[in-house]
Amino acid sequence: MAQRKHLDDFLRGRIIGQLECERTQMEVSEELGIDQSVISRLWQRFQDDGNVSRCYSTGRPRVTTPNEDRYLAVTAKRNRRSTASDLSRQLSSATGTTVSRQTVYRRLGHIGL
Repeated sequence: MAQRKHLDDFLRGRIIGQLECERTQMEVSEELGIDQSVISRLWQRFQDDGNVSRCYSTGRPRVTTPNEDRYLAVTAKRNRRSTASDLSRQLSSATGTTVSRQTVYRRLGHIGL
């Protein structure tokens, strides 16, 4: 399996610049040692939204905010015997955000509780 490495902003700009100067994707690919499909996706994204940076999100958005995560941590520390289901109910009544016990379990596990 090939090793993946991310392109930095400078290299992305360089690729787009060469393509705007009417060089082919294959020429740019061979010169920089980057697979042509990567260059093709970058060019397509640039044409769609005019942006070459990686500040696009992938995946499912988080249900809880950082403040809600802190609330869970503080509540769990105050009452060590609370279950994840108890904490889920407390968060729901305090903030109106409904999360599963599994989400609470994950958030607490992430901070070491």
